[in-house]
Amino acid sequence: MPPPINLKQSSNPTAQTLTNTTTTSQDARLLVRETLRISANLVSAPVSSTALPSVSPPDSASFVGSSLRLICSEEIDGRRWNYLAESDGFGRFKSNSIRTVSLQTPQAPAQELMSFIRSYVVPEGFPDSVSPSYVPYMTWRALKHFFGGAIGVFTTKTLLSSVGVAKSQAIPGAVAINWILKDGAGRVGKMLYSRQGKKFDYDLKQMRFAGDLLMELGAGVELATAAVPHLFLPLACAANVAKNVAAVTSTSTRTPIYKAFAKGENIGDVTAKGECVGNVADLLGTGLSIMLAKRNPSLVATFAFLSSGYIFSSFQEVKSVVLHTLNRARFSVAVDAFLKTGRVPSLQEGNRKEDIFNFPWLKDTPIVIGSRFKDAFQDPSAYLTIQPFFEKERYLLTYNPSKNKVYALLKDQAKSEDILKAAFHAHLLLHFVHSSKNGQSSLLKQLEKDHSGHILSVSDIEARIAETCRMVSPLFGAFKSKAAEQGWRMSESLLNPGRARLVLTG
Repeated sequence: MPPPINLKQSSNPTAQTLTNTTTTSQDARLLVRETLRISANLVSAPVSSTALPSVSPPDSASFVGSSLRLICSEEIDGRRWNYLAESDGFGRFKSNSIRTVSLQTPQAPAQELMSFIRSYVVPEGFPDSVSPSYVPYMTWRALKHFFGGAIGVFTTKTLLSSVGVAKSQAIPGAVAINWILKDGAGRVGKMLYSRQGKKFDYDLKQMRFAGDLLMELGAGVELATAAVPHLFLPLACAANVAKNVAAVTSTSTRTPIYKAFAKGENIGDVTAKGECVGNVADLLGTGLSIMLAKRNPSLVATFAFLSSGYIFSSFQEVKSVVLHTLNRARFSVAVDAFLKTGRVPSLQEGNRKEDIFNFPWLKDTPIVIGSRFKDAFQDPSAYLTIQPFFEKERYLLTYNPSKNKVYALLKDQAKSEDILKAAFHAHLLLHFVHSSKNGQSSLLKQLEKDHSGHILSVSDIEARIAETCRMVSPLFGAFKSKAAEQGWRMSESLLNPGRARLVLTG
């Protein structure tokens, strides 16, 4: 009986060769899988969310056992990518072998939605591409447009009901004529109001707020047509004139406001995103108002609430704008603070203290720049007495105790710098008048002691003007220097001076 064959001790060369080949192929596959695993770990290692890795030059040792090599890194808005290429083992890269590896985890759906919304409502590079006052301005602007869109639903519904469309109480032709006349009146009002011109630049905030007040006035008149539908045409025309005037004001003041927010050459981007915010808020307000209108709420109570919200939002919107230029209101704030404390307020402080209700058409102001001669002087001797003090100046200053006003007359050679100095001098003189409460001598104090009630003499006025003439030049120089340090643009006066110029003869 032959002994059993022991395979482990078999010396058959064919079987031995087969066994060695199988072992070699298995080891090779294991080596390849391990190499790919190590390479994948190297190129897809998680990146810390707090700090991105610094870009380093390609290092062949970074991917030991892998044919992939780092070419370069790329960054877009804080997000990083690595670019890899496959090597042929001899130091050369294979063609068309570049691969892109993202160094951040995919965003959650909520984050992707927020990124999508941000692309429509904030400028590129936000917040570094706009000034800090951009966010509060847009917040109040959105709220204002929300209330405006809500009011629009009720006014439109009221107009349609009053004109007879809803109740079919009028001939369609007459309805169309009334509606066309209403729109035509609004366009005429818009055209006539455009002659305000430079006032949109001089008193930007005041005009913007006044325009919003007119918008609400027009909406109120439109709602009044529900009570007296037979007066639809005159009321609708008046309302449309007011609303079109408000539209001109809004359009004319929009660009300077957006320009104050823009950093660099991105005024178009800032404007587009600002208008998008307004439109979105308007649509939201319209949708909510449509649902509210189905419940037939009280028209007066609803309008009072929405209108109050609109006006309050408009006021806060205008107050949040930080402008670098000095108009009448901001100039008064800056000069008064300088004369009282020796410092010029910052841009934020000066804009915050600006009087929004100081409308340009109000004539009752304590200082008149560029006034006419007949308004400043009634006695020729008063003019001849103070004229020598201003021989080297391109303006002339006087004070009228009976009106408690300072008048600055500009000579025909007066430039922007002269207008600024004249305005500063006028505030300085007015400061002397009002300083009697601090125990200093002034014209007002002397007037209170004059029991006869007569107007102060020319000599009293002359003494005060002479005193301010000796002080104005050094004080004005210090004021300009400190204003420039705070970021105020002194080259643009925007003081809205009168057009009268004093032409000296002989």
